[in-house]
Amino acid sequence: MNSGQAKDPGRVTVLMYHRVGDARNGWERRYCVSPERFASHMQALERRGMRPCRVEHFVDWLRGTGMLPEGSFVLTFDDGFLGVYEHAFPLLSNMGWSATVFLVSGLLGGRDEWTSHENPSGATYPLLGRREIEEMARGGFSFHSHSRSHPDLRQLDAHALVEELAGARRDLEDMLGRPVPYMAYPYGRYDENVVEAVKASGYTAAFSVQPGFNRRDVDRYRIRRLDVFGTDSAHALLRKVAFGSNDGSWWQPVRYYTDRIVARIR
Repeated sequence: MNSGQAKDPGRVTVLMYHRVGDARNGWERRYCVSPERFASHMQALERRGMRPCRVEHFVDWLRGTGMLPEGSFVLTFDDGFLGVYEHAFPLLSNMGWSATVFLVSGLLGGRDEWTSHENPSGATYPLLGRREIEEMARGGFSFHSHSRSHPDLRQLDAHALVEELAGARRDLEDMLGRPVPYMAYPYGRYDENVVEAVKASGYTAAFSVQPGFNRRDVDRYRIRRLDVFGTDSAHALLRKVAFGSNDGSWWQPVRYYTDRIVARIR
């Protein structure tokens, strides 16, 4: 993507959502954003002059081989919940926006089984199937890897790690008919062994859950993302984006500027 008239952003925010739909308890509200709140988030970002870019263009920008307009951000969804198709996809399509979804390749069309022991209600939710994925891909969405079964990759032996990483990449490339060079760490958990296995499996970039802005010098296997919670108002989201923090409270700007003043004094 080239924008000869646009000022280079200098830093790019990556937003991380999970499920879009109705939450049944407090645990779910952390990871589930209602359709109405999601719409308010997107509208607030648009009013702020921001627009999502394709993940491929973002990685080109990181490499120094592409340009992005000021106000660019990356919109991502982990896990591949069906609610993204039902609620986010129509809204974003009407806005002319796209997003990236990280899929659990061994559970397509199934349910988020990995949460059954974490969710106090024991409820699980449906995941995207091939039909929805193909329709969304035609609509400009991109799809990348979130492993085969959503394990803690740090706990796997060498063989199982290859199966989860290289296997997921192969599954998705066979289905999509296109390269799948990016992945997001399940639970955001990784160590040096996992990073080396990600590289060996052919991925050229990986997304973490460490908050912060991404500048061109960011480690491409530790790309930062801001976690968007179901309890975040549109104003809270804008504060997160402004300060590169998972804290969207009213106190965040106070802490930020206080820390800057203290640092200058020192």
